[in-house]
Amino acid sequence: MKISVVIPTFNREAFILKAIDSIKKQSVNVDEIIVVDDGSSDNTKSLLENSDIKYIYQKNSGVSSARNAGIKEAKNDWLAFLDSDDTWHETKIEKQIEFHKQNKGILLSHTNELWKRNDKIINQKKHQLKPSGFCFLQNLEACKIGPSTVMIHKDIFSKIGLFDENLIVCEDYDLWLRISKEFEIGYLEEKLMTKYAGHENQLSFTTFAIDQYRIQALEKHLKSEHKNDVQKELIRKIELILKGARKHNNEILIKKYEEKLTLLGNI
Repeated sequence: MKISVVIPTFNREAFILKAIDSIKKQSVNVDEIIVVDDGSSDNTKSLLENSDIKYIYQKNSGVSSARNAGIKEAKNDWLAFLDSDDTWHETKIEKQIEFHKQNKGILLSHTNELWKRNDKIINQKKHQLKPSGFCFLQNLEACKIGPSTVMIHKDIFSKIGLFDENLIVCEDYDLWLRISKEFEIGYLEEKLMTKYAGHENQLSFTTFAIDQYRIQALEKHLKSEHKNDVQKELIRKIELILKGARKHNNEILIKKYEEKLTLLGNI
């Protein structure tokens, strides 16, 4: 199996070389490393443009656009994603290749993660436990598949489509929902990558009312065979947003999401 690795990045000069180094230290070599620079204004370009990786610079268009550009550029059928502030453990690719050789019908696998904040390990909570199999319902609550753990075959994108470029965050949550409704997902329980949480330019920390984007993703499935479960999760997320909006007297959000609750009650 030949693997193309896609790394989206934006103003991550402090992290990007460490991420790339973790790819180069894999026990099995990957065939191609593609970094899509989503309009960085720091020194990312000077660090990478003359290196031995495939470097693509684009106007700032968001992480979905950057990942999609990398997917389209990749020359291999099997892809792996790595966010530019994460790192892989040495045997990550080797163990996923072996998994897919033994499970030829599974076109996406992901692994467990080690989470760190300020060099301290963060314990994952029960609701963050990783899903496997035909696991659409298990993915409704939150994004439980880390992009940096995923190995995926391009055939999935041919049927499901790419990352939704209208979502500035939760694009991964959206894609895993669409995939898990149609495809079986494989899971390796070993922690094969490290996620470094809490630094200042992570989108999950800088995006206001992030559940708005999960709601957008869920609304795509209101006419599916799982519509009752989707509706329950939508109501839960909308009520959470409304609680915060009322606390801060945000009339725009209150009006928008009260209207959505009314519409859901009429479905």
